[in-house]
Amino acid sequence: MNGVSRPDVRRNASPYLYGDEGAAVVRVLESGQYGHTDVTEEFERQVAHFLGVPDAVAVASGTAALHAALLAAGAGPGTEVVVPSMTFCATVQAILATGAAPRFADIDPATLCVDQDLVMEAVRESTVAVVPVLFGGRPIDLTAIQPQLAERGVAVVEDAAHAFGSRAGARRVGTSGALTCFSFGPIKNLTCGQGGMVTPRTPKEADLLRRLRLLGVTDSAHHRANSTSYRVEGFGLRYQLSGLNAAIGLAQLAHFTTTENTRRLLWRTYANALSGLEGVTLVDVDVEHAVPHLCQVRVSHRDRVFAELRANDIGVGVHYPPNHLQDAFVPWRRPLPGTEQAGREILSLPFHPHLTATDIEVVVSALARALKSATGP
Repeated sequence: MNGVSRPDVRRNASPYLYGDEGAAVVRVLESGQYGHTDVTEEFERQVAHFLGVPDAVAVASGTAALHAALLAAGAGPGTEVVVPSMTFCATVQAILATGAAPRFADIDPATLCVDQDLVMEAVRESTVAVVPVLFGGRPIDLTAIQPQLAERGVAVVEDAAHAFGSRAGARRVGTSGALTCFSFGPIKNLTCGQGGMVTPRTPKEADLLRRLRLLGVTDSAHHRANSTSYRVEGFGLRYQLSGLNAAIGLAQLAHFTTTENTRRLLWRTYANALSGLEGVTLVDVDVEHAVPHLCQVRVSHRDRVFAELRANDIGVGVHYPPNHLQDAFVPWRRPLPGTEQAGREILSLPFHPHLTATDIEVVVSALARALKSATGP
């Protein structure tokens, strides 16, 4: 009979709540203030303190964070932004939203991330920003080439949607001197239900990001409520994070030590269970430093293995089909052999804090059977 009796292995990813998020939201509802409020500002302060940075700017989503950060970095018509093709399409759409063009870069097959040599190979005269994607939560160190990039006027805008809480050395991701963008979507390491954050490099940049997220308006809500006018000083969007979402984020942040320990333990449990399984390569996330967001393997006959596992209620996924092969991005297509090979082989195993060690045994046993079936006569 097809199927398994353990419901948590049927989900590739799942939100994880600790139980006090609901009460936090109710407090905001009872306040009568649902938009950008002092709760949002407290969330910004707490995230900045957690990361060890001077400031953090909350926005409505991770995609909004990338869009605003790229605008702050000078992306626009006539410019290019270097980005790996191996990422969720939101990264590329944020680039296009600025009017800039994506310049796709290949990846290191062991990590599914760009490295310094691949970045520099892709940079051209029209490049204004590089967007390294911290894939699966893996920290990326571009510090050695940041001076070269800065000399050429190229900003580093980190897509850390998968990497909240990960460390680059002893410091949290977000402290490297880049514009770092986080996502707090439903299944991320820390969730607000929906939300995002940017760590600015300077106070001036923080002011610009805050204007961008509020339609270019510079005056505070208090000033607007007590004045017959307000100032709009430039282009902006409605990208604020609501107090309702920020309240969820604050409750989650209080438990983050548990979150990161749980995710590391689950990834290591998978690594132990997969060791020795022929035909499977585990994608390295640098678990000593990363707070893993995904657990991925590379397998031959991936599509057959995927179909077999899905038929048996194992919630595998593919993160992600390469963007440079998508119809929407044909104008910027270029050969990326490492990305294309990975795109044929990657498989994301169920990975979320609801899983138990027994669940992982079920997944790995099913994977072993699927591999045997896919490669058999």
